[in-house]
Amino acid sequence: MKSKSQITKNKSQKKKGKKENKNKFRKVGNQTKIYDLEERTALFAERVRNFCVELPKNTANAEYIPQLMRAGSSPGANYIEANESIGDKDFKMKIKTCRRESKESAYWLRLVITNGTAEQENERNHLRQEAKEFILIFTAILKKRE
Repeated sequence: MKSKSQITKNKSQKKKGKKENKNKFRKVGNQTKIYDLEERTALFAERVRNFCVELPKNTANAEYIPQLMRAGSSPGANYIEANESIGDKDFKMKIKTCRRESKESAYWLRLVITNGTAEQENERNHLRQEAKEFILIFTAILKKRE
């Protein structure tokens, strides 16, 4: 059963139509940022998965890769749950989990061993930056709810 806010949200989304899709993206410097946080966290999880598949197989990565895969997909899953939360306390707890898992993602990204190519190092740096931005975003969401 949908709550009043979800019904209102769905109605307003239908009215906006194409206009809303334009607001999902914004040009910042030379990059286009995604402002739909569910989409952005999902893309992050996909990029982490693809990055992990390409990493060299060794003893250290055998431990690090599963941790990174779990942590990298967790912010998106928990953000979806936060949006479907029962109340404010539940919402805040899920957002705190998003922030914690984003921090953990940055940590495991630091530790994994790449093959040393510029391509893998660039992707690692991009993913670490995205994880850091998620930490800031989730922190701001929590402060806004205080």
